[in-house]
Amino acid sequence: MDTTEFRKRGKEMVDYVADYFEQLDKRQVYPDVEPGYLRPLIPDSAPQDPESFEDVLKDVEKIIMPGVTHWHSPYFFAYFPTASSFPALFADILSGGIGCIGFSWAASPACTELETVMLDWLGKMINLPEEFLAGKDGEGGGVIQGSASEATLVTLLAARTRTIRRVQSENPELTEADIMSKLVAYASDQAHSSVERAGLIGGVKIKNIPSDDKFAVRGSALKKVLHEDRAAGLIPFFFCATLGTTPCCSFDRLLELGPICNKENIWMHIDAAYAGSAFICPEFRHLLNGVEFADSFNFNPHKWLLVNFDCSAMWVKTRSDLTNAFKLDPLYLQHCHQESGLVTDYRHWQIPLGRRFRSLKMWFVFRMYGVKGLQEYIRKVTLFCFMGKFVTNRHLKFMFIGLQLFQGSNKLNEALLKSINDARKIHLVPCHLREKFVLRFAICSRTVESVHIQFAWKHISKLVAEPVVRKELEEL
Repeated sequence: MDTTEFRKRGKEMVDYVADYFEQLDKRQVYPDVEPGYLRPLIPDSAPQDPESFEDVLKDVEKIIMPGVTHWHSPYFFAYFPTASSFPALFADILSGGIGCIGFSWAASPACTELETVMLDWLGKMINLPEEFLAGKDGEGGGVIQGSASEATLVTLLAARTRTIRRVQSENPELTEADIMSKLVAYASDQAHSSVERAGLIGGVKIKNIPSDDKFAVRGSALKKVLHEDRAAGLIPFFFCATLGTTPCCSFDRLLELGPICNKENIWMHIDAAYAGSAFICPEFRHLLNGVEFADSFNFNPHKWLLVNFDCSAMWVKTRSDLTNAFKLDPLYLQHCHQESGLVTDYRHWQIPLGRRFRSLKMWFVFRMYGVKGLQEYIRKVTLFCFMGKFVTNRHLKFMFIGLQLFQGSNKLNEALLKSINDARKIHLVPCHLREKFVLRFAICSRTVESVHIQFAWKHISKLVAEPVVRKELEEL
């Protein structure tokens, strides 16, 4: 394929994607395929001779699309939002075209410097404390990670290294292994499973702090566990607070937890992966109060902020905490500016070496929407979330509270969820709240409107009347 054909086929692909979005509400949101459906539809090995673009594109529709779960469908209410916008798609095309691997400033100066500036832009949009911004000579700064899971892992490993070095300086007789065996990290019992996974990878104990009746961690609960663990000879070193938990979008009490972590010399990381985008609106910014006590903060613009996956924004107050944990400098990666204090080498801020030019997506979206446009979009989503609709159908409750919850018996909700997803008109997933099996209803698609939410409710109400669910209701 030469540039002439690339221009022609590129226009065709843009048309295909545009048609996909325009007709997305007509596609079945959840695929009707069985595991292993795809292998019989394609050859056992790659073709020896080239095939045409037309044939490949035909097979996209024939083979790929039947197995796609349409995350951007206005009838997709599962998991969490994954952002999409045309400016971000344009930026992804440009990023792929440039094709740089921006592991250091020298590997592509624009790739590094635009990322630093975009994280400062975004930090200012949510009114982060100055310590988190790189500026011209700040000690903190931001970086794009692939996901909030990576951000949690990176900060936990940095906190582990910082604590081991501090304890060894105070107790030179202790080995690293001695200290590692006593380290313990903490998170809410409602925290995302990625926090537990970070502990597994980091080789440290993870303890869940009990949440209150609103599923939030309070300072008193953390203080109690810390007192018990210190008395047992353990070394608390890391606490992951959550703003917007996956099961029910609860918020840990930062203003209570932060001072405790600071006093106890514990790294506080804030995971706001889901809720963080809302903080660009002044009326929601108070939910971030207490971030000033944190060592690191993370949220995902690729959820609400119209920046396509992957783009997880992470900030630290002290960048040397990261570089001290991850810095390795083989000769082939060194360059003449690396010790000048004027540049950032992001390979020292992350697990992988290579990185794509992801900040282009932020630059395109921030400029083509503007802060006001992004705020307008966030307010539209929250309006749908807080419509105040409350319907009671005997023992079944349906309400909009940010993440919508269906609460009935566990058996009823399991039957209802199966009916919903088997019908493939809308798509939902469940969670556990304490011992309750709960159906989550999340506003996900950029194109969702009130008509789609009303359709979903009417569809669910209709399913409740079906015999298998009605029988369970009658038995309650």
